[in-house]
Amino acid sequence: MESRYARTWLLVPATRPDRFDTSLNSRADQIVLDIEDAVDPSRKPSARADVISWLRGGGEAWVRINDRGTTHWQDDVDELKDVPGLTGVMLAKTESAEHVEDTYAALGGTTPVLALVESALGIEDARHIATARGCFRLAFGSGDYRRDTGASAEDLAMAYPRSRLVTASRIGNLPGPIDGPTVAGGHGALREQSHMAVSLGMTGKLSLDIDHSPVINEVMSPTQTDATWARDILRAFDENGGVVRDGSDLPRIGRARRIQTLAQAFGVEPL
Repeated sequence: MESRYARTWLLVPATRPDRFDTSLNSRADQIVLDIEDAVDPSRKPSARADVISWLRGGGEAWVRINDRGTTHWQDDVDELKDVPGLTGVMLAKTESAEHVEDTYAALGGTTPVLALVESALGIEDARHIATARGCFRLAFGSGDYRRDTGASAEDLAMAYPRSRLVTASRIGNLPGPIDGPTVAGGHGALREQSHMAVSLGMTGKLSLDIDHSPVINEVMSPTQTDATWARDILRAFDENGGVVRDGSDLPRIGRARRIQTLAQAFGVEPL
């Protein structure tokens, strides 16, 4: 699945190379080998080496690297630069445009950077992060954000940071942002939180569980009914000569175009 449309982003601990192939062949749209939070500092060099070895051996993945403010960041970008199979990097704890631009430049100026925003400062600077050179997409580090701010996990408390990322992504002309993972409550909670993310304009979701992928993919894909509605709206607009009749036309047309693009990416046919 093309990364700009990817729904499920499965985080895989870099200390578990036995899971790399299984994760790659799962129903997750993209996998992210994690050498940041999932790895104790003393094990980062060996975990990074295992990731690079797997990528050089034919694997393909994103890699979550350590944040710009740590000494590990330099080792990450130095060793990952020009490694075949590296789709891009997820930059942990992104708090400024400079964090993205420094990472992009250090990797040679061609590797996309997915900015993981995990703090109050990062959320407030999301617009500048989204327009930084090299920024490919935004993701929400919801757990660290809650720790930073003391906010609860309730939908109302999380609506503001999620909406900030959605708005920033639009300003930066990026794909829809990626929501944080669901860590409790089973598939019912996963489905509910995925629906909430979609309603706010998010188009992907991080996952810590390989079994979450089918639910996320289903909820974050347009239905056949959605695709049919989009087709009919755009067909009527074209048949009307592309004339805007009233103020409600433009929002409908914009939504229909987004749904149609996603439906085509996911192979969802209108009824």
